[in-house]
Amino acid sequence: MDLSHVLLLLVAGVAAGGVNAIAGGGSLITFPSLIATGLPTVDANVTNSVSVFPGYVSSVVGSRADLAGQGRRVRVILPTSLVGSVGGCALLLLTPARAFEVIVPFLVLGAAATLAFQERLRGLVGHPRQMSPRRAALTLQAVVFVGAVYGGYFGAALGVMYVAALALILDEPLKRINALKNVLSAAVGLVTLVVFAIFAHVHWDAVLVLAPATIIGGYAGAKLARRLPARVLRILIVTFGTVIGLVLLFRAING
Repeated sequence: MDLSHVLLLLVAGVAAGGVNAIAGGGSLITFPSLIATGLPTVDANVTNSVSVFPGYVSSVVGSRADLAGQGRRVRVILPTSLVGSVGGCALLLLTPARAFEVIVPFLVLGAAATLAFQERLRGLVGHPRQMSPRRAALTLQAVVFVGAVYGGYFGAALGVMYVAALALILDEPLKRINALKNVLSAAVGLVTLVVFAIFAHVHWDAVLVLAPATIIGGYAGAKLARRLPARVLRILIVTFGTVIGLVLLFRAING
């Protein structure tokens, strides 16, 4: 890896860490950057998944104030997240990727649209306060599991999808939902780190460059997200999600 590649990955890592903390979708920055350094597509995907994990952890640290009072919720959904992540990693390593690549852009665009029209959709599905505790608990587990499977497989815009879905079923301010999203993303990242380190071809020289950069970006991004008004944060997440979805759709059509 020459100096230009190192500089590219450093910039990409800081940017991706910040984007992941604010909205999700930072992998769309680091994944192409790894390919630009000459890595094959699958190697770039698994190396990227390992590299962004420290950034997720720093995002959790940066947003920990908004996790206050959510400890029980986190403990209940973490096992579901871990199981789903293992399933997603298995899908990546054992099955062809083409079909999923075609579906992913529509999932991302749907997530962005869900967040953009959250209040209208709440009028159709009911406000979280109107859900029975059992229905809310089961829906939360389902959302966490499906998101974790997706995150274990690819993960770009995982944060956008989580925020959009959680905002429909949790009666919480967006900042607290964003903090919960950071925890779930870190859980998915931990599983991908372990699984890919054992079973996949990770380029550790690239990880050593990217990982510290994502830590810096993730912590700074989480602090910024806490200071943003809810409306601005929502607009940023919807914008990131829409752009990411369109880029992934273009890539799938021309892949």
